[in-house]
Amino acid sequence: MTTLFIADLHLDDARPDITALFERFLASSEARSAKAFYILGDLVEAWIGDDDDAELPARIAAATRALRDAGVPVYFMVGNRDFLLGEAFAERAGMTLLDDGTVHEIEGAPTLLMHGDVLCTDDAEYQAVRAQVRTAAWKAQILAMPLEARRAFAAKARSDSKSRTGQTDETIMDVNQGAVENAMRTAGVRRLVHGHTHRPAVHDFALDGQPAQRIVLGDWYDHGSVLRIDGPSVELRGLTVPMPL
Repeated sequence: MTTLFIADLHLDDARPDITALFERFLASSEARSAKAFYILGDLVEAWIGDDDDAELPARIAAATRALRDAGVPVYFMVGNRDFLLGEAFAERAGMTLLDDGTVHEIEGAPTLLMHGDVLCTDDAEYQAVRAQVRTAAWKAQILAMPLEARRAFAAKARSDSKSRTGQTDETIMDVNQGAVENAMRTAGVRRLVHGHTHRPAVHDFALDGQPAQRIVLGDWYDHGSVLRIDGPSVELRGLTVPMPL
């Protein structure tokens, strides 16, 4: 049976066609017949807390719970855009939360699962900010704000992130190969699946003299992207947004 992976959907009210594509894919026969379904972070453009009463979180929860209720385990790992997502929403959505750096056996191969941002060690500024916002004190401070204040804060954070991305060398924002190898070596695996960089590819390389593989998931800005692992078969493919009638 096939195991499916997605990441970096960045679902947002500004791109309703992508949200609809996500819902259709989770309701498809391909998803409903999978052995397991993994979402490796950045499911939404910004997550302001499990108590968000907007329509989008409700639609996401309905789609993932329906897939779980169809008998497919749904696993979720937070990314840099949705790290405030917690147990309350996960339970509502029928998802099992995974720690970044979890190892699962995927089709017979121990596989390291990560969002991927911690591997971008050349971007020292980003790593410093990441360390700050992941503290319990920072998250508690944000979640104590009223919903509207959190929405405004998230909007400004997205704007600042876009501005910084446009001014930063793209090579700095990619993963560091040494960090990749260290993570895989520590986990004792020969295969890594991650997202974050929006550079979908299957990278084969040697790790300590043995064959190793790093699979990068694609983003969902203009179309869908899914990784299918079925036995020895590894396939990264796109999902097309239907043209309007």
